[in-house]
Amino acid sequence: MNTTRKQVLAVASGGGHWVQLLRLRPAFEHNDVTYMTTNADYGKDVASRLVTIADANLKEKLRLLRMFGEVLLHVVRLRPDVVISTGAAPGFAAIFFGRLLGARTIWIDSIANSEQLSVSGRFAKRYADVWLTQWAHLAHPDGPEYWGGVL
Repeated sequence: MNTTRKQVLAVASGGGHWVQLLRLRPAFEHNDVTYMTTNADYGKDVASRLVTIADANLKEKLRLLRMFGEVLLHVVRLRPDVVISTGAAPGFAAIFFGRLLGARTIWIDSIANSEQLSVSGRFAKRYADVWLTQWAHLAHPDGPEYWGGVL
């Protein structure tokens, strides 16, 4: 059994994305976890380190650029072995930069995306080692895969 602790960066924006990420905490328990989110108040939810970044989306180009820069700085500083996200733009940025720096990457598209994958989820396809949907009918042979739901 490999007992080497991994550096895990777990990323989610606010609301449902954060709730879904917290549901995954048992999977991280034997590792060193840093959580990244857009809301500093979420620090009360985790005993691990928490870093905050700007929240942004495709409609807010300057904020999006700022958020990508903040994520890059944290990923370079933390050098995670694994990056996992439950969605949104901050998660995509972390998956993108994590992969470029050699981390294993896991994207879990939010359960809120029941009709089609999120925009970030579609972008994540190219950079995620594991690309998942929480809806069986959205899974395809070329991805994403369906392994069940978080909620």
